[in-house]
Amino acid sequence: MNSLPTTIVILTFLFIFCSGGVHVLSLRTLLTDPCNPNAQQDPRTLISDQLTVLINGYSESRIPLLQSIVTTYAASSLVLSILVLWGNPSTPSQTLSQLARNLTDSSFGFSGISVIHQASDSLNNRFLPRPEIKTRAVLVCDDDVEVDPKSLEFAFRMWGSNPDRLVGFFVRSHDIDLSRKEWIYTVHPDKYSIMLTKFMLLKSEYLYRYSCAGGPVMASMRKIVDKAQNCEDLLMNFVVADEVNAGPILVGAERVRDWGDARNDHEDGDGDARGGLTGEVAQVGLSSRKTKHRTRRGECISEFHRMLGRMPLRFSYGKVVNSVSEQGLCQKGGKLAFCDQS
Repeated sequence: MNSLPTTIVILTFLFIFCSGGVHVLSLRTLLTDPCNPNAQQDPRTLISDQLTVLINGYSESRIPLLQSIVTTYAASSLVLSILVLWGNPSTPSQTLSQLARNLTDSSFGFSGISVIHQASDSLNNRFLPRPEIKTRAVLVCDDDVEVDPKSLEFAFRMWGSNPDRLVGFFVRSHDIDLSRKEWIYTVHPDKYSIMLTKFMLLKSEYLYRYSCAGGPVMASMRKIVDKAQNCEDLLMNFVVADEVNAGPILVGAERVRDWGDARNDHEDGDGDARGGLTGEVAQVGLSSRKTKHRTRRGECISEFHRMLGRMPLRFSYGKVVNSVSEQGLCQKGGKLAFCDQS
C-alpha cells in the first residue's frame, strides 16, 4: 500500500520535466534493477542506424561547455538520445533543473535529452545498462571534448563495420616494465591497445557485461575502479578485448577539440582558439600528466590482469581515415586496408 503514493510522486515528477522535452531523473527513483536480465531490451529490437550519447558530467564550472557539446550532438541526425550522467551527488537539484531548461532552449526542439542525477560519484555508473538506451551503438564521451559532425558520422560508420570493437579518436597503450616486472600505462607512436572514454563508440551489450556479468571477478575489478576513482575506461577495454581478442580502432577526425588538455589552447590558422585540432586529433602524450596518475593506471592494469588471470589487451596499428589525402588505413569493400597515396 505504501508503494502507491511513492509511485504517484515519481510519475508526477517525470511528467513535469518530460513535458518540457528534457527529463531530469535520479537513480534514487529507479524502481528496477539495471542488471535484471528481464529488464534488458532484446538486441534484435535495438535501433541500428542511430546512437545513444552518454556524456559524463561532474563539475558545475563546465556546464556552459557541456551545454555547447550537447547542442552539437542534438543537431546530428545520427543521435537518437542524449543522457547527461551527472556524477556529483552534492550538486543542488535546482542547478540541474536549470541545466535541463537551458538544454531545452538550446537544442532546437530535440526531445531526446535526459539529465540523470546519479546517487554516487562511482565512475562505474557511466557503464550501467539503462532502459533509456534503445540503440545498438552507444557513444561514451566526456564533457570537454567537441567533435565535428563529419568526424562523428565517419566514426559511427566505421563502428557499423566493426560493431564488436571499440572505435574512437583517443588511444593509449599498455606495456611491460621488464626491470620491475609490472605493467605500465603509456603511449607508443606506432601501436595502441586502449581506447579512452573521451570518445568511445561501443555496442550497448557491453554495458551489461561490464556492470552485471563476470561474477565475483568482475565485481572485484569494479571495486578497484571505485577505490582508485579511475580506470573505468581501462576495465571496459579489458572486457571488450577479452570478448573479441582484438584491439580498438583509431579513426581520424577533421576537427576535434579536447578542452581538458591545456596544450590544445593554441589558435589555429584562422585565429580561432576554439578551432583547436584540425586535420586529426593530436596525440596527447603523457609527459604533462602527473606521475601519480600514470602510476595509478599502471597499477589498475596490473590488478585487472592479476584478477582476470590473463592479459586480454591486444595491440592495433594505424589509423582509419576518411580521405586518401591522409596517411593511414581506409575502408575498402567493408575491410580495412592501407590507403593508396598515389
